[in-house]
Amino acid sequence: MQEQNLRSLIELAIQNEEEARVFYLGLHDRVEDQLAKETLTFLAGEEKAHKEFLEAYLKGDRNFTALGMETPIDYHVAQYAAKPDPKKNMNSSEVYLIAAHREWNSYNFYKGLAALQPAGEVRQMLEAMANQELKHKEKVEYLYSNTAFPQTSGG
Repeated sequence: MQEQNLRSLIELAIQNEEEARVFYLGLHDRVEDQLAKETLTFLAGEEKAHKEFLEAYLKGDRNFTALGMETPIDYHVAQYAAKPDPKKNMNSSEVYLIAAHREWNSYNFYKGLAALQPAGEVRQMLEAMANQELKHKEKVEYLYSNTAFPQTSGG
């Protein structure tokens, strides 16, 4: 029974990663800014890699080195800035803020699942996935901050 619950949990995570990939590709088609397009392509690729990692995990591959373990910085932008609605021809700062919210939700998804697991391999894997999502959030919040509040010559 425990194995079936774990399988269902990982299948749900795989589905979430695929939905995120499709979401980012859909946003890609709504923006014109080249850097924002490249960022969305990168994020879609990361979600695809997460999906592939989880699929391999289901098949018994326990290669955690596939997930980088650097410590992300949480700028807390998504927690305090309202999420804009996706629309055609969004500016890049709107795209980054939407992505930050998406990554924050993914982080919370994995962190919540990890908290439900006993200490061990499954919990470690889910925490590593949460860390990956927080790292993505860090990247898009950094981009958001630099596009929404560009440095001026006055300081």
